[in-house]
Amino acid sequence: MSKHRQGLLESTTLGKLGAVGFYLLLAVALFNAASNMNYSWKWNSVPKYFAYEKVEAVPADFDGTIHIRGKQLILIKEDGEKKVYSIDGEYKPSVDDGDDIYEGDALLEMTHWVPGPLVNGLIVTLKISALGGLIAFLFASILAFMRISKFPLLQYIASSYITVIRGTPLLVQIFIFYFIIATIFDLPRFYAGAMSLGLFYAAYIAEVLRGAIQSIDQGQHEAAKSLGMNYVQTMGSIIMPQALKRALPTLVGEVIALVKDSSLVSVISITDLTKVGREIVANTFSPFETWLIVAAMYFAITSILSFAGHRWEKKMKLRGGMS
Repeated sequence: MSKHRQGLLESTTLGKLGAVGFYLLLAVALFNAASNMNYSWKWNSVPKYFAYEKVEAVPADFDGTIHIRGKQLILIKEDGEKKVYSIDGEYKPSVDDGDDIYEGDALLEMTHWVPGPLVNGLIVTLKISALGGLIAFLFASILAFMRISKFPLLQYIASSYITVIRGTPLLVQIFIFYFIIATIFDLPRFYAGAMSLGLFYAAYIAEVLRGAIQSIDQGQHEAAKSLGMNYVQTMGSIIMPQALKRALPTLVGEVIALVKDSSLVSVISITDLTKVGREIVANTFSPFETWLIVAAMYFAITSILSFAGHRWEKKMKLRGGMS
């Protein structure tokens, strides 16, 4: 192979263009395949699942005739009974002076934008992922210190927990936690889902933290001890800051995996992004558009986390490296 041809193949710009072209061809092929299936694309119905205009109405309390007097609507019955409705704020009359009104008819209406199901599902996904991540990190820290403890009892308890959790599927653990533990303690399904995620990923994060802590040179422990620092001071001021720097790339990866696996909590009827996607598909019979959008939203979350993790890692390197 000539040097010129080898240089072209190793070109970063050419590689990026080639990758973009490959995925464009793949997208076109999938689109054509869907067209051959006589699939009807409904992209115009997608925006309303992000946000839509909601109409709120003030109904009539009884049958009667409406009279508009300035900022007031007056509904008068045939027997003379009347009720006054104030026209204020964003509410506008939906009737005219002299109209005959029946009970339940809209007298005043207000139109405003509200978040659609995809946005609400995204918020639930972010909340349950954040709570699950917090539980995972706190419990993982305890497990990591138990694993490196000099007491065999604590070591065996932590190692047994980690072995069992890592050896069973997350979906099964969610069912067990929800139908048994959450039922016993009467936990709402949201907290049951978040705790299932947290306890599952705590087992993985604990091993990451344990490895990072044990990778710190033993001489630093001895140096801290010679300065009169106790175990807690040594860990808090010297060992853990360095261990977290070393563990950061892996921790970011675990958080990203937690966000993706949060989709499994939809099996216990938590209305997260994945459950919303299933409901939209059931109502509209538009699986391609729906799942492509849901996948793009998950990808946006994980990309932001990955970018933030890389920026944080760079800042740590500028402050003295990862060791």
